[in-house]
Amino acid sequence: MNALAPETGLLPGFSDPVAQSQKVFRVVLEAMSRPGTIVAAHTVASAPRPLDPVAAALILALVDYETPLWLDPAAAQPAVIDYLRFHCGCPLVERPDQAAFALITDPKSMPPLSSFYLGSDEYPDRSTTVIVQVPHLDGGEGWSLKGPGIRDQAILSAGHLPAAFKAWVQDNHLLFPRGIDLLFAAPTHVAGLPRSTQLEG
Repeated sequence: MNALAPETGLLPGFSDPVAQSQKVFRVVLEAMSRPGTIVAAHTVASAPRPLDPVAAALILALVDYETPLWLDPAAAQPAVIDYLRFHCGCPLVERPDQAAFALITDPKSMPPLSSFYLGSDEYPDRSTTVIVQVPHLDGGEGWSLKGPGIRDQAILSAGHLPAAFKAWVQDNHLLFPRGIDLLFAAPTHVAGLPRSTQLEG
């Protein structure tokens, strides 16, 4: 949907929805196909707090009226809800396991990955994709990553995550082909951590 008239009181989304959504989708494809790679992000001009412009762009590109979205308590603010409902038309769900996509804006308080929908044996691709808004993708604890899309080894470091997050990711990998896919949205970059990736460090 295009930028809104000022009288609506809502912040604008993409000025060119088709072209900008395609740019964001290409960023997501690169991040997920090359786990641990930090990819320069495409953003919206602004987003309602606490939603950052990179995370907002991911939601606008990936979520629509057919994709239930769960917001963590920090993100479930009236301005964010109005913004996403208008620009995406997405249904908002009350439980993480009901969501096709989930948005985490307070990573330290995020629920375990097992709280989200893990997919089924018949349809593992229908699991929840979790977008985690983080302050940075370097400078914190580094994880060694191995798996498809990684030559030898990759290192990823995302900030402000729960102490148990590493164990959650390791347990999630053991469920493959079921399991959660993760996208980390930093202020200017995106990184992916699909369920196929093994976390060692």
